[in-house]
Amino acid sequence: MTTWLSIGILFTFAAIAFVIYRWGNMQCIGVTPVRKFTFIAILFTSGLDVGLIMFPLTEFAGYADLAASPEYGFTNPLAIEFGFWACLIWAFYFLTCFYFCVIEPRVKFFEIPLIKFINNLVIIGTCAFTAYLLLSNLPWYLPNLGDGETIVSSFYLIVFMVIAAAVYSSTSIKYVRYLSLGSTWLFFGLIAIMWSGAFLSEDSSVGEFFSTFALIGGYFSNMHEFVLPMNDYHEFYLFWWFAWSIMIGQFTSRFVGGMKTYQVLLAMMIFPSIPIAIWFTVLYYYSANGIDTTGFYNLAMVIVGITFVINSLDSLVRLYTDNLNLTVERLGKVPYVIGNIVVLSGLTLLFKLDFLAIQWVGALAITLILGCFVYILKGHLSKVADIERSPKANKIDFTKIELLD
Repeated sequence: MTTWLSIGILFTFAAIAFVIYRWGNMQCIGVTPVRKFTFIAILFTSGLDVGLIMFPLTEFAGYADLAASPEYGFTNPLAIEFGFWACLIWAFYFLTCFYFCVIEPRVKFFEIPLIKFINNLVIIGTCAFTAYLLLSNLPWYLPNLGDGETIVSSFYLIVFMVIAAAVYSSTSIKYVRYLSLGSTWLFFGLIAIMWSGAFLSEDSSVGEFFSTFALIGGYFSNMHEFVLPMNDYHEFYLFWWFAWSIMIGQFTSRFVGGMKTYQVLLAMMIFPSIPIAIWFTVLYYYSANGIDTTGFYNLAMVIVGITFVINSLDSLVRLYTDNLNLTVERLGKVPYVIGNIVVLSGLTLLFKLDFLAIQWVGALAITLILGCFVYILKGHLSKVADIERSPKANKIDFTKIELLD
């Protein structure tokens, strides 16, 4: 599995370099273009889930334990966390976003029945894993509902309601913008609340925030360390990012609003990384100084995390139902909602029982990416080489999303 992952990573970065070299100044226009801020909000909230909110506080101590994990010794825990979530890793999304915006309409690899089936397995599996992450982290963040370790019936009910809300919101694409912008502002609000709680107290100062923030520099001076898996846990993260990459690229590609290719890459790598860096800095300060988050802060993180999950699942449910032609128009709203809730709830339980693993899903995604490359080489190379613009049918019309139901 490690070798397969490494092949996928090296191919991805080589492909990104070629795309920038060949089409770096080409204007990218999706089928439903939106303005830059809305695009970034959609990208950010669709491309991240509850793990961004809930994982760091449970991981910093592990990255600091060099006796158990000496491979983390090249930098500090904050830089490790940032490297697992930000900057370079977002280039995965850029490659697939560009492909679905510009190349896929010409080659139609993902319309091949077998490929479509495998792609939708990846999407549905990742949807369920996202819900499972929420379920598995709730005991730590809401210990008052249980013993702090065991998943109790209340947590299953919360996750079921989240799945139901996401499936219902997926019945209309107009909810995407509201969910994405709402999630973004809620996240910024959470950062502000926890920042003020940490750095405006009697024992802290704003200067300590900047001192802590500077630790992220350890990532940029050691960026090469994050390219290939450094251990099994990093491998888990990288497979997880691959599992997301195709579907997030497919989803976000429709919203690109006229940016040039290199600008899309920079937007994807820089803009999401800034709030991630600030957020992780705040959380690391809490962790390093033993500041208690029990109560209000944990509840606030759960609420924002739930919003992220709803937003992500909404995007992915709409994607795989469109791909499989299991739309509201075809099935009716009630069968659509009930069917998706049953499927996602069932698969979430399979992840809970360790019957499924996100590494398998990520490996399937790498297979699709490499298979697409071979497919282009065998029969569509000249067609791709001749590309000079986005598909002619795609026009910059920011009112288009308002007309969709």
